[in-house]
Amino acid sequence: MRPTDFSAAAYTAHTGPSARPNQRNFLLQLLPSAEYDVVEREIEPVTLELGTVLAEPGQPPGHVYFPETCVVSVVSATDGVDGVEVGTIGNEGMIGLSVVLGAAPPPDRTLVQVAGEGWRLPVDRFTDAAERLPRFQRLLRQYTHAYLVQVSQTAACNRLHEIEQRCARWLLMTHDRVWRAPQFALTQEFLAIMLGARRAGVSEAAGALQARGLIRYTWGKISVLDRRGLEAAACPCYGIVRDHFARTFGVSESVERSGAANTSPDVAQ
Repeated sequence: MRPTDFSAAAYTAHTGPSARPNQRNFLLQLLPSAEYDVVEREIEPVTLELGTVLAEPGQPPGHVYFPETCVVSVVSATDGVDGVEVGTIGNEGMIGLSVVLGAAPPPDRTLVQVAGEGWRLPVDRFTDAAERLPRFQRLLRQYTHAYLVQVSQTAACNRLHEIEQRCARWLLMTHDRVWRAPQFALTQEFLAIMLGARRAGVSEAAGALQARGLIRYTWGKISVLDRRGLEAAACPCYGIVRDHFARTFGVSESVERSGAANTSPDVAQ
């Protein structure tokens, strides 16, 4: 059985057509009504532009963020190097895990890789809500575990797989998080950071995928032309991370096929 991804269709299937139509963050959507009402009073909508830095290395954040249509990268860098992405966050998660864990801010930079919408919550109010709301607390723990699996798999991927495979994997992850939009903005410079590669290598990898008819890459914009073909071109890491997330939150292929919810915000455990 192939668990679902983070696409709009699968997301709707999991949460159900009657679940909060104006809330498109997976974690917030899964909150029971009583807890969501508490969080909703505190969150505020935010538009995040490409390149916006949400957290600097070692600096305590002022807000936590819950993306809806934007995609955020966690980038690790050393002296004299632009950096490499170690984690990607979109509508399936949240930004601010050091706050969740009560830990010191990490030595990474968190920035917006694809512009879009989301929600934010001041750290003190978030901490108060997480302490008082048991389901919220559990969802945050589950997501923390799923994110750490993504980070560890990314480390293995960067070491073991060819750049063309990694490029296909990263494009699939981003395509999921922008709700399978027909096109999304992406510069070669940004893609090089995401893959931890030189621009020449990125250009060659993207060109190979384009030559196979899987994507179109022009003027800083990506169009996915053949989703199944792109999945076949990607390394196994895409499926490993996707499937683990699905198991963690109980998302199944049968739910995606039927369009029926197996979990509603009021009964999720």
